[in-house]
Amino acid sequence: MFAPDADVNNNPDNPIINIRSYGENANEVARHVQAYIEGAHSDSKHPVLVTAKHFPGHGDTAQDSHLALARIDATRERMNAIELVPFRAAIAKGVDAVMTAHMAVPSLEPEEIPATVSSKVLTDLLRNELKFNGLIVTAAMDMPGLAQMFDTGEASVRALEAG
Repeated sequence: MFAPDADVNNNPDNPIINIRSYGENANEVARHVQAYIEGAHSDSKHPVLVTAKHFPGHGDTAQDSHLALARIDATRERMNAIELVPFRAAIAKGVDAVMTAHMAVPSLEPEEIPATVSSKVLTDLLRNELKFNGLIVTAAMDMPGLAQMFDTGEASVRALEAG
């Protein structure tokens, strides 16, 4: 299982995040994400790897990425103030992996492609700006949010090239 969910559940029309999130407040979600990581890493003899998901934040979408390409239309400033807060906290706490979301984020990637296959999201933002050096994983590659745009082979290559 990939956890914790670092999404801020700030859209009541979101059909998928709901109770998977720690809440509607970015700072509260960040605190819970960090506590989860701390707990998972607390036993040095039996460490648990943790994966913060769904980067760059799936809470303010009205689409289920299991069915279609989700989209978040927040500005970059809003992304910094809300969606990215829990991911920054997770990275600061030593999260092992980050899972990408199959969602369009025009303020980060002007091309209408999922974050999963965007070097602007994965390399420029996650690696270079947020300084994440761990493992990047994707949501299932056969989810319609990605598979409706690219076949599995092309999607896989694009994801690797993106970061």
